[in-house]
Amino acid sequence: MSTTAQHLVIMGVAGSGKTTVANLLSKRLGWIAAEADEFHPAANIAKMSAGVPLDDDDRWPWLHAIRDWMGIQEANGRSTIVTCSALKRTYRSVLAQAPGAVTFVHLDGDRELLAERMKTRSGHFMPPSLLPSQLSTLEPLSADEAGLKIEITNTPAEIVDAILYHLGFAAA
Repeated sequence: MSTTAQHLVIMGVAGSGKTTVANLLSKRLGWIAAEADEFHPAANIAKMSAGVPLDDDDRWPWLHAIRDWMGIQEANGRSTIVTCSALKRTYRSVLAQAPGAVTFVHLDGDRELLAERMKTRSGHFMPPSLLPSQLSTLEPLSADEAGLKIEITNTPAEIVDAILYHLGFAAA
């Protein structure tokens, strides 16, 4: 028998700090965390590594795999934290189908900060050249979507504190 799980989808374009924030949230809440990048098939990773943006046909199986993973965790009584760009409302709609309560946390920042972060990180297959494509694809959260937007100008710990506060997990 499953309990109602909560799922936090840490969303935003590349360079917004999704992994760092998700790892800190996982430690603070004790919830299992997953990187959406781990759900990409090899063909998607090869395409992005070559600087070619994914199209929707590339993304649907990936999004369904993430949603299904959240469902498995929910069936086992576990709440989750998932990093996923979730750039379009239609992508978020797939993820929101996971059993349990799905909340999106949009990490947002200006183009210059994001580009600088992408240039200085290592070991990631997403080249900085794809940032403009991600920014043009990004559809901000709508008022009827469960979620919040957090600016990324603060430290990761301050960002996590703000998320926890806004979601009612921490006192002011």
